[in-house]
Amino acid sequence: MSTPQRLNRQRQQVAELEAAALRALTGDRELHYRGQRPQRGMQPLALNAPHLKLATGNIELAALRGVTDALAMRLQYSKPALHRHWCPEPPVERLIFELLEQLRTESLVSGTMPGMATNMRLRFEAWCREFHRSGLTESALGILLYSVAQICWSRLMARSVLEETEDVIEATRAAIAPAIGTALAGLRRYRHDQAAYAPYALEIAQWVGASVENAMAERAEDDEAADRVQQRFALLLDFEDETQDSFTTATTGDSKHFAQAQQRYHIYTTAHDSVVPVDSQVRDALLAEYRDHLDARIATQGVNLRRLARLFSARLSTPRRDGWHFGEEAGVIDGRRLAQLVSSPTERRLFQRERYRPRANCLVSFLVDCSGSMKMHGEPVAMLLDQLSRALEMAGVTTEVLGFTTGAWNGGRPYQTWLSRGRPASPGRLNEVRYLVFKDADTPWRRARRNIGALLKHDIYREGIDGEAVEWACARMTGRDETRRQLIVISDGCPMDSATGLANDKFYLDNHLKEVVARQERLGEVGIAGIGVGLDLSPFYRHNLPVDLSQGLDNELLMNIAGLIINGCTYRR
Repeated sequence: MSTPQRLNRQRQQVAELEAAALRALTGDRELHYRGQRPQRGMQPLALNAPHLKLATGNIELAALRGVTDALAMRLQYSKPALHRHWCPEPPVERLIFELLEQLRTESLVSGTMPGMATNMRLRFEAWCREFHRSGLTESALGILLYSVAQICWSRLMARSVLEETEDVIEATRAAIAPAIGTALAGLRRYRHDQAAYAPYALEIAQWVGASVENAMAERAEDDEAADRVQQRFALLLDFEDETQDSFTTATTGDSKHFAQAQQRYHIYTTAHDSVVPVDSQVRDALLAEYRDHLDARIATQGVNLRRLARLFSARLSTPRRDGWHFGEEAGVIDGRRLAQLVSSPTERRLFQRERYRPRANCLVSFLVDCSGSMKMHGEPVAMLLDQLSRALEMAGVTTEVLGFTTGAWNGGRPYQTWLSRGRPASPGRLNEVRYLVFKDADTPWRRARRNIGALLKHDIYREGIDGEAVEWACARMTGRDETRRQLIVISDGCPMDSATGLANDKFYLDNHLKEVVARQERLGEVGIAGIGVGLDLSPFYRHNLPVDLSQGLDNELLMNIAGLIINGCTYRR
């Protein structure tokens, strides 16, 4: 596997560990990480305290442990409504107020959990060192903000200030201590009571804000440097990782129309929707040609299919009763052999034991985004699906290969109907969806292998309405008898339908996809994961794996995808 794939997989595993720790510490089952951001359900959680903001891609365990423990304390001991009531609007004041509230909750850690206290202390100290070593304490504004953070942390935690910078802040500390001394005493005294604590925290925040404004007014010629200090203090560790060692994350946002409809998705008309077998869309001769091409390409990949099948068999199979073993020396007495006890007193093989064989009562469905941008990935995706489907079938796992697209570009017949009716507001989805069946669950791979080659035909790729497709695929799966089900969505971008986007808003389909995935996860009948082709799909899929298919298939890539399937395929009805 290439370096970007390995790094993204490692980051995802670390995020899963962080989420598990958060749920264990808070008892909140809705907490998880998506796109390296903590969320409760579909709602992102704010990390406004500067020492909790890590660089994108930072997977240093010491830092992550400190942030996770600090976030857990904030979720347990801070009331969001009360915090919003007291929180000031000016940026500098808000920054200090957010920091003080976070430090208050960290100071409440139980003495029976010294590990958490150590993790949070090390995280704050590491942030302080980075702030100082970045050179920001060399300016008047930087040293003021830094000194206030150090003094308040020291008073709340009953610890000495950071030894490395003690001499640096000494003069500033002596100058500001009289001004905020009373408020500092209130912080320590009322740290167990958020309502009583907030006025003292606000007093300090407002004093710092006023001091910053005065300093900026007195040193107008240094405005640019002052602005730089304020911005970097708030975002010191919140920069984007622009190296080439990671995948771009899918861009999404909030939909006004979707919110106004109370998260209810609207379809203008389903009259032209269709579910079609793919072999009805491609000529037999062309399918045979595509299949020959795929076979030739797969032969050059050197994939160890049997190893992959053994992995699936070992991890997705469960023992099932399958008759008896006779002639055993231990077990249940076999009445048919009792006569041997008389004729051969030394005979010991008079018993029988139940026989168990591993069987995979499992269904794995692959749902392929057949939007226009995916046509350039058609060949590697077809090769990937062919190999995974074959390996799963060798392991006794039932598989489906499905696709989704639209019947037309730019809306088609539903859009024309909407125009003819005077363009009513908020029409919802304005295109005709088309679902493609490359391989259904009851058709073996050998009979369906030719159909998978249809992914090479560019005419099937149009636009993509992902949320409805995920619902459709899940409905197909829940209608079957398998007790373990996993849906793998393969896509290279966000939902896209130009007519729907223009008539509603840009993120209407995005928000519907997120709502569908969240709802299916709550139901727990189907596990859902996303494979991003050159893209990180974490804003949409909690379990996801970005992949680079431009280099072809290799055993490491397939093993990582197998891990995604196996880890998610634990949902039971």
